[in-house]
Amino acid sequence: MAGHSWDERFAGDDYAYGTEPNTYLRAQAWRLRPGMNALSVADGEGRNGVWLAGQGLDVLSVDSSAVGLAKAQRLAVDRGVRLTTVQADLLEWQWGRDAFDLIASIYMHFAPEVRPRMHRAMIDALRPGGLVLIEAFHKRQPGRGAGSPVYQPDALQNDFADLQILELLVGTVTLDEGTFHRGPAEVVRFLGRRPD
Repeated sequence: MAGHSWDERFAGDDYAYGTEPNTYLRAQAWRLRPGMNALSVADGEGRNGVWLAGQGLDVLSVDSSAVGLAKAQRLAVDRGVRLTTVQADLLEWQWGRDAFDLIASIYMHFAPEVRPRMHRAMIDALRPGGLVLIEAFHKRQPGRGAGSPVYQPDALQNDFADLQILELLVGTVTLDEGTFHRGPAEVVRFLGRRPD
């Protein structure tokens, strides 16, 4: 979905995916420490980035939608936290090197032809000991037919072979994330750590 379409999705007063963080991200709270640098990829209206900031992390939220990021800033103000936002096309954005202790990618489905390059950028952007956390739809997810960007465990294993894989899970979860993520979903969950 192009940036202007995301602007349309985020245009209403409601938060399209809710204001609470992704369940898998929240479950990793015990791994987080105040002062860590975090990148929330395709953060939309900011639910995940704002939550990370609430855990005491220094958070950069990147998204293509100016409308979504404006709502992310409003949510950050409402929650009393500081959030840095950057509007960018992730395919063109400079991820940096050794910059982040955590990179969270929640339902950012890179197309198969660019996915390895984007995942390499994530690895390079991690500090030693840093974590990449991904939740995405699996190919069994209804409505994600042929040609839809979906994630599979073997592709994640290949793309993140330089990381220590802490978790790689496939299964059914019940989503309760705003209007657009509701009900049973087939997902892949990945957590990898860059060696020290």
